[in-house]
Amino acid sequence: MKNIEIKASCPNPDNIHEKLIALNADFIGTDFQIDTYFNVSDGRLKLREGKIENALIAYDRNDQPGAKQSNFKLYKSEDPDLLKSILSGSLGIKVIVEKKRKIFYIDNVKFHIDEVSGLGNFIEIEVTDMEDIRNKDEMHEQCSHYMKVLGVSDEELIPKSYSDLLLD
Repeated sequence: MKNIEIKASCPNPDNIHEKLIALNADFIGTDFQIDTYFNVSDGRLKLREGKIENALIAYDRNDQPGAKQSNFKLYKSEDPDLLKSILSGSLGIKVIVEKKRKIFYIDNVKFHIDEVSGLGNFIEIEVTDMEDIRNKDEMHEQCSHYMKVLGVSDEELIPKSYSDLLLD
């Protein structure tokens, strides 16, 4: 699967929340998530544990400014505690990211308003193509559109993942 995504600092998360509600975005809820990143030789591998979202996620994404493509695979485990134990013992833990995440959707676009422990507030926009039917240019246009609508500036964009920011 693939998506086009941005991550940006978010000085006013309440403002973004209000704008998404005004756009009639579907508010899925607020999730308290723990992302455990494991040591891997290529890409990133994390186990997400939350009340709304739970999955093992393997992904590749370049650290670069602006919208970027992410290629990913999801695995939903019936026993995340056992999976975490196996991966921790086999690969070792690289870093743990804890966050409070508000999750919204508009069609194929997912929005996260994140409060990340030790880092602050962020907005993420993920244009997803689960069926491999959208072209990359269309997905970039959707991402740019919502950046403008939500007032996300290029200066606020963050090229790295939360895990890398914590490790820095």
